[in-house]
Amino acid sequence: MTNSPSEIILHNYPQSPVAEKARVALGIKQLAWRSVEIPRIPPKPMLTMLTGGYRRTPVMQIGADIYCDTQCIIRELERRHPSPSFFPTKDTGLLWSLSRWTDGALFDLSVKIVLGSAGDGLPQDFAEDRGRLYLGPDWAKGLKEANSTLPHLAAQMRAALHWLDDQLKDGRAFISGDAPAAIDAQFYHAIWFIRGRWDRGPAFLSEFTEVERWEANIVEIGHGTMSEMTAEEAIARAKACEPMTSEATDPHDPQGLTSGMNVTVSPDLDGGEQPVDGTIVSATVDTVTIRRSEEDIGTVHVHFPRAGYRVDI
Repeated sequence: MTNSPSEIILHNYPQSPVAEKARVALGIKQLAWRSVEIPRIPPKPMLTMLTGGYRRTPVMQIGADIYCDTQCIIRELERRHPSPSFFPTKDTGLLWSLSRWTDGALFDLSVKIVLGSAGDGLPQDFAEDRGRLYLGPDWAKGLKEANSTLPHLAAQMRAALHWLDDQLKDGRAFISGDAPAAIDAQFYHAIWFIRGRWDRGPAFLSEFTEVERWEANIVEIGHGTMSEMTAEEAIARAKACEPMTSEATDPHDPQGLTSGMNVTVSPDLDGGEQPVDGTIVSATVDTVTIRRSEEDIGTVHVHFPRAGYRVDI
C-alpha cells in the first residue's frame, strides 16, 4: 500500500443509493478510487473512528481529510479535478438549488416508497435504523403510514418523473445538456433506488421513455476505476498523512464561527445520531471543517456541508 495523500477512498456499500450517487459522480470525472465496504447498519466502528461518530453513507477520505455527505464529496472532487466539470453550463447556482430537492424531498419520497412497499418484510434492525433516520423517532407509525399510503406516494413520484421526462424530450443526453453534470447523479440515485428496491419499480418507470433513455446514458458512464481497500488500510492511510485544509473564516458568518472554536456538528434532522465534536479549521458559506485527534488515527480534518447540518458552539 502506498501512502498517497491524494488517493480517493470511498467508504460505502454496494446497495446504498446515496453511495451510488457518489459512484456515478466519480464516473463522470472518470477517476480512479479505492472502495472500503462498510456495514449497512450500525455499529460501524472503523468508519466512525475516522469521522468522530458520523455514520451515514458514503464518506470520502483523501489522506487525513474526511468528507461527510455527498455535498462535500462533489464540491471537493470538483475542486481537485475541475475537468470535466460537474457544472458544464452557467447554471451552477440553479443546479445546487435543485440538488437540495433531489437529495431531500425527492429521495425521502423514494425511501418511503421502498420501505412502505416492503412493510413487515423488512428485517427489524434495518427497519428500525432506516425508519428512525428517514421517518423520525416515531418510525414504526411512519412505516405503517407509508405502507397504507403507497398509491399516494407513487403518485407524488410520478409527477416528479413527468417533469424530468419533459426536460429530456428534446433529445438531450443529460439533464442540463449534452454533458453529464452533478445533478444527473443527484437525480439518478433516487430512480436507481426505486428501480432496484421496489418490486413494482421497473413497471412504474416504464411509463417514462425519456427517463429510461437518460438512465441508460448514466449507466454507460460507469463508476470510474475502482479497486478495493480494507478499513484497516484506510485508517493507516489517515494516520500516515497530514490533513491539507487551510484555516479560513467568513466575516459574514451568521453564527460568528471562527478558526479554533470548539463545536459539534450534526445533521439538521434528528435521526438519533451522535454529534461530531472538534475544533474549527475552516468555516465558509458552504462547508465547515473541524480538527479531531485520536491516538488510533492521528489528526484528521472532518468536512461537513453547512446546508442541512447544524453547528453548535
